[in-house]
Amino acid sequence: MSETSTTTSEGLAAPSKASATPSGASATSPEGLVARAAELDAADPLAERRKLFALDDTVYLDGNSLGALPAHVPARMQEVLTREWGELRIRSWDESGWWTAPERIGDRIAPLVGAAAGQIVVGDSTSVNVFKAVVAATRLAPEGRDEILVDATTFPTDGYIAASAARMTGHRLVQVDPAEVPGALGPRTAAVLLNHVDYRTGRLHDLPGLTAAVRGAGAVAVWDLCHSAGALPVGLDEHGVDLAVGCTYKYLNGGPGSPAYLYVAERHQGVFDSPLPGWTSHADPFGMTPGYAPADGAVRGRVGTPDILSMLALEASLDVWDGVSIDEVRAKSLALTDFFLECVAAYVPEGRVTSVTPAAHAERGSQVALRCAEAERVMGELISRGVVGDLRRPDVLRFGFTPLYVGFADVARAARVLGEVLDGVPAEQG
Repeated sequence: MSETSTTTSEGLAAPSKASATPSGASATSPEGLVARAAELDAADPLAERRKLFALDDTVYLDGNSLGALPAHVPARMQEVLTREWGELRIRSWDESGWWTAPERIGDRIAPLVGAAAGQIVVGDSTSVNVFKAVVAATRLAPEGRDEILVDATTFPTDGYIAASAARMTGHRLVQVDPAEVPGALGPRTAAVLLNHVDYRTGRLHDLPGLTAAVRGAGAVAVWDLCHSAGALPVGLDEHGVDLAVGCTYKYLNGGPGSPAYLYVAERHQGVFDSPLPGWTSHADPFGMTPGYAPADGAVRGRVGTPDILSMLALEASLDVWDGVSIDEVRAKSLALTDFFLECVAAYVPEGRVTSVTPAAHAERGSQVALRCAEAERVMGELISRGVVGDLRRPDVLRFGFTPLYVGFADVARAARVLGEVLDGVPAEQG
């Protein structure tokens, strides 16, 4: 590391403002920001990963909704279609490893969320897995508990599923802000469903502390990892999480509609009672017996026939993670979001946007959400100019930063274009 570099608290080497600023330009001038972005990109240990993705000149800041395509996946899928399906056909369940794919791919996801092998099974959608996890959590909880606590700011489907699960199991649903969960826990609490990162604001919730509080109250902790897996350390085993679910098409880049996953801590697997006991989770699936006998381990989380095409696309996509440290990913994520906020402050007319994403690193995921009265029109203009984020109505511009392929030059360009767009969009009068 050179004498003109500093190190962030997360360990990422970052250039000092002085070293990156051309003579006569301030660190926050357009020239200074561009120069600093170039130096940050040159020092980025993950920069080479960008070459593994099919990208163009667009600044793609929507990987928190749909990750970019890993460039080698089409060739792998061609092999699956022509040889494994086209030639081997049904033999591929054994010869190509189709039957064991849900657990095999689960073991590849496990290190990214801090889980040992044998605890994650891939399959079904996030919504289906939320249903399995919440109902199973009520069955794991001590008798006499009749309340399910759910994150009041949760992604809508999680709330819908939790409400339905409560009706089906005779539990009362209690909506509560994550920060208020410890005070809401009691002897009636059976299960608690929380999001690790708020999908709207990017706020990172305290998984270790909240899990400890839930388990200390005798309840079961269920976490939704959709906006954290692949962007930051999760530590499922380390922090004693009971059950967790997550999607694979965001930071894990598995493709549109790629299958989700279910984590069941090893200590619960022997008594995990899924509300969807399908034939592929049976101890003897091809015995076709009328009575259900659950398989051992994570296999209990399976239901029906695996969705092989999307599952194998996901498996190939996970190759981009080989050799990647999730701590390096987190360090770059924080550096990207810090730099974006700095660039926004420099480029965007004063008073036109307000960040609703926490400034503190310990409370921030891998996105920045900006409140803007003209958000819908502004996002449309941004996309037309090659900067892709997304909109959360009525007034939030949301930008996701995927460390494997987003660079610091992308960040500076996105903020510059945002400033240009806002210069041309009249402010709404209150």
